[in-house]
Amino acid sequence: MPSNSTRPQGTVHDTADTPSTPRGYRAVFAVREFRAVFAAHLLSLLGVVVSELALTVLVYDLTSSPLLSALTFALGMLPYLVGGTLLAGIADRYPARRVLVTCDLVCAVCVAVMVLPGTPVAGLLVLRCLVAAVSPVFTGTRMAALTDILGEGELFVLGRSLLRIISQGSLLAGFGVGGVLLTVLTPRGAITITVATFLCSAALLRLGTRDRPARAREGGAGLLRESLSGARLVLGHRRLRALMLLFWLPPLFVVAPEAVAAPYADEIGVGPAALGLLMCAMPVGHIAAELYAGSALRPRTRERIVLPLAVAGLLPLAVYALTPGVAAAAAALVVVGASSAYNIGLDQWFVAAVPEELRGRAMTLLTAGLMTLQGVGMALTGLAAEFFPVHQVVAGAAVLGTLCLLPLVAEVRRTAPVAGSRTEVRDGEDRQVPHG
Repeated sequence: MPSNSTRPQGTVHDTADTPSTPRGYRAVFAVREFRAVFAAHLLSLLGVVVSELALTVLVYDLTSSPLLSALTFALGMLPYLVGGTLLAGIADRYPARRVLVTCDLVCAVCVAVMVLPGTPVAGLLVLRCLVAAVSPVFTGTRMAALTDILGEGELFVLGRSLLRIISQGSLLAGFGVGGVLLTVLTPRGAITITVATFLCSAALLRLGTRDRPARAREGGAGLLRESLSGARLVLGHRRLRALMLLFWLPPLFVVAPEAVAAPYADEIGVGPAALGLLMCAMPVGHIAAELYAGSALRPRTRERIVLPLAVAGLLPLAVYALTPGVAAAAAALVVVGASSAYNIGLDQWFVAAVPEELRGRAMTLLTAGLMTLQGVGMALTGLAAEFFPVHQVVAGAAVLGTLCLLPLVAEVRRTAPVAGSRTEVRDGEDRQVPHG
């Protein structure tokens, strides 16, 4: 197999000035390996969303317990912290293709056991946790592998953007598909489809991507030690820590209106159709804005909008203080979703700041923290709504989140590398890191 020294397919160096060269998202799809990654991502995501809905229904059918049904959903997020922290070393220690295929196969086996009629509810919840624990390793490894496939520049940023867009789109399509499937299949029958999607994803990744060597040597320190060491190195790096928090903090607060969408719909006296509109509004805004930023804005412009959008993105939620109707609330949610386009520029900053030998662990930790904090945000929002009116909770999240982001944005500015310098700032010392 070709070594890692070969220039990745699809980097813009070869034909950037040729008139016939595809640009924007078309240039990303022109890379054969990315097409395989994209198709695998789409299949596995749709399968996961359908299985989450079906598994929640199955647990409720078996137990008649709303608590256990809700816990089934929550278990899709909470184990991210464990898997992303304790297993992160896998992403750098072993070849990326092997890790990705193995993760898909492990998930397929877990889901296959869920389908067995004799699997008890406790077993279903444990298997749900195992799938969730594997997910950050898979996602972090895939993110790091994109830099091998697309390079570290414009194509990587657009590739990451496409994967985010399809993630948002799968939420809209997956729940709809899952609802339709559950009208014609049993919950276990719907879950069976996920086994096929994981196996197809594994096949696409195995046959459609190159086998590249691991970033770090196999062996050496134990996996747990290596994973924790990577987390310490990443979080101990001042610039990386600031950028990672900028990925993490907005979603901690932005989940508030989604977490209490049903209680808010009840508060303003609207039905299920209006609730569906509120749930769809934010993903629609996200998809539209990210497509626009990726196709119409120059890389420099995307970087310039990162901090303004990050710090102001939550402010539209303050309209909830006025208990708006469905139309006004949905409009605010679309704007909030659109503000998440700041991620497209932030991706480039992050990949430029991460040393290559830490890239898999850094991406895995990033994914784990993102999912975990969204789960924490949902839980805290629900807790606050037990004591305060729902509209006040959402408006309060907007204000509190903005106040938290102001000092973080200042820290990101302080740690920005000097123009023309390749030096990043670490606590108390300078550190050379490779830039794209």
